[in-house]
Amino acid sequence: MKKTLIALTVAGALAGCSSSQETPPEPKLDTNDQKVSYGMGLVMGERMGNDLPDLQMDQFLQGIQHGHAGDEEQTRMSREEIQQALMAYQAEMQEQAGAKQQELAQKNLEAGETFLAENAERDGVETTDSGLQYEIIEEGEGETPSAEDQVRVHYTGELISGEVFDSSRERGEPVTFGLNQVIPGWTEGLQLMKEGSRAKLYIPAELAYGPGGNQRIGPNETLVFDVELLEINPE
Repeated sequence: MKKTLIALTVAGALAGCSSSQETPPEPKLDTNDQKVSYGMGLVMGERMGNDLPDLQMDQFLQGIQHGHAGDEEQTRMSREEIQQALMAYQAEMQEQAGAKQQELAQKNLEAGETFLAENAERDGVETTDSGLQYEIIEEGEGETPSAEDQVRVHYTGELISGEVFDSSRERGEPVTFGLNQVIPGWTEGLQLMKEGSRAKLYIPAELAYGPGGNQRIGPNETLVFDVELLEINPE
């Protein structure tokens, strides 16, 4: 909505548009003023396409004409009416976005439950009381960390679709963090590993990022991590 308000403000600097029903001639782009005017209109149009997919073009162009003319008697809405319309539109968009988020969250939750139910039947996969699943790929010989320990790890994080959303291996640098500073699935899963181990953690949504997700993970996503526990409490 902030982008929309900015774009509407920018619109006031544009030249008035013809209301004739005849197709106007192609405007020239010879002078810099003409190029800037066209460029501003193009950028604004792109923003409008993203911010207002249901933009009513006739009313929009008339608003530009009246705003550029600067004649208060010509305008058809007061500033208060415009603000009320924008607030109502924003509330409607938020409601629609919330409904889509809930629909996606339910879809992801059901897909994750199906995946975990099938995965639990595979040889080598263990399921804890919390619902976390883990699979030891390489058994280490070191100590097991506690929730208060720091750990140094290499990992690759995937969605159940196989899409990689994060990887220390791709960055070429292991990471160090406290086990009580990460998602519950990591806190529990790393305590099931010995130093030097490599395991796969299959983390249900409630032990990951839940219905909120984050910037790279959708709501109620089940996550798969391939983790190497390199060192406990590294210096």
